[in-house]
Amino acid sequence: MPHSILNEPFVQPLDDYNQALVAQVHPIDWVNPEPAPLYDLVVIGAGTAGLVVAAGAAGLKLGLKIALIEKDLMGGDCLNLGCVPSKTVIQSSRVAAMMRESAPFGIQPPETVNVDFAAVMQRMRRVRAEISHHDSAQTFSAQGIDVFLGSARFVDKQTIAVDDRALRFKKAVIATGARATHPKVSGLADAGFLTNETVFSLIDRPSRLAVIGGGPIGCELAQAFQRLGSEVTLLHKNGHLLDREDGDAAEIVQQRFLQEGLKLLLNCTIERVEKTEAGNVIHYQQHGETRTIMVDEILIGVGRSPNVEGLNLEAVGVKYDAKKGVEVNDYLQTTNPRIYAAGDICMQWKFTHAADAAARLVIKNALFAPFGIGRSKLSSLVMPWVTYTDPEIAHVGLYETEAHAKGIKTQTIVIPFSDVDRALTDGEPEGLLKALVKQGSDKILGATIVAKHAGEMISEITLAMVTKQGLNAIAGVIHPYPTQAEAIKKAADTYYRNAFLNPTIQFLLKVVNKLS
Repeated sequence: MPHSILNEPFVQPLDDYNQALVAQVHPIDWVNPEPAPLYDLVVIGAGTAGLVVAAGAAGLKLGLKIALIEKDLMGGDCLNLGCVPSKTVIQSSRVAAMMRESAPFGIQPPETVNVDFAAVMQRMRRVRAEISHHDSAQTFSAQGIDVFLGSARFVDKQTIAVDDRALRFKKAVIATGARATHPKVSGLADAGFLTNETVFSLIDRPSRLAVIGGGPIGCELAQAFQRLGSEVTLLHKNGHLLDREDGDAAEIVQQRFLQEGLKLLLNCTIERVEKTEAGNVIHYQQHGETRTIMVDEILIGVGRSPNVEGLNLEAVGVKYDAKKGVEVNDYLQTTNPRIYAAGDICMQWKFTHAADAAARLVIKNALFAPFGIGRSKLSSLVMPWVTYTDPEIAHVGLYETEAHAKGIKTQTIVIPFSDVDRALTDGEPEGLLKALVKQGSDKILGATIVAKHAGEMISEITLAMVTKQGLNAIAGVIHPYPTQAEAIKKAADTYYRNAFLNPTIQFLLKVVNKLS
């Protein structure tokens, strides 16, 4: 019988859009195919990593027999619970913020910005449904992939069971992803809470919202809900938001949060939660004192747990840890050499683009590296990432502290966006670019950008690092004026200019000039 998930919380409400979504990524009338006698590759999990492995291998048109297994929604977190719904809601919140902040641009803002929260969430469901066909069961089946909807478990070293079907395989890929986790706080479960897996099912806006966790997920959603009209309190155990990012960059975002009216409770520990008729009371300790706040909803954004349960990994000799996930080597090979893993199930980089990049390595290493010849390493990837607050923080490569821990001497070039003409015309002068280079050279070790569209800018630096081009090469690239990406050009020019301040170079230039 087809596996139905229509009652799962993250596909509520069952309006036309969510029903269209389910019809694409987990059709209730789907009939699993008869298994082939032997599969070249069986992929468990149809999130980003699994989809890319399956589609990439099938797209080579080599006649490979491939099976793809998914127990929930194809598309995984990115389509259903993460990137697509969150960025759609964030965009609505940005529009609301722009309306409120229009006065400095000579445009009188309305006395009240009326946010139709139900319409915001309906738009999110519509956009998600419109995108879902890319990840649909029908789309992948049309590529010649056998799509199985149901729970998978290893039976022995060459067999995977999907409900009552047995799939024999030459090689397999585990791409089952991760799920939201929550702190063990007394009373929290009784009071009820939201995660990224349930928050996008909301129809009514929470009047008072507590967000627990000052990392990327917590910060993105806290700012979005504040802008959409909730009264948001963000509780974080450490002394600064986004404390894994560059301190100067995180400080810009934290100050923006305060300007927008978010209440920040830092260095606090949640002791218990009490459900009352008036709301949920959070008891927390801060600076040695126990205090309380009352909210209507609690949103948890404190981390992810790998989906290793139920796979019977012991049967195939795949080592794993309940917190860290499946153990892999630098080639994404598990402790069973015929089984690989990719994505959130095994990697610290829990990003869609990281899962995509890892999946491409798996295709090469699993199918086209005989006897291990020509394999590619996960550690060789240059991985950028973005926190989609406003302004955004984008980063690639090493932080200064990481470089120093490795014994690398560095030079940091900082370009404040108050020196970038386009940032001034846009009314966005509070950003910055930090470029970290190896001392005595133009080699780029890392970079951080804080800007409204920092995520659109970081790829130029990533490309330079991947192709081993330094700041000198960027200095020779003409950048359109005026753009905010000109900050990257300014950083390169700064390095180039400083290089000429070397006394020896200055002497030689004077000699050359006299001979010219």
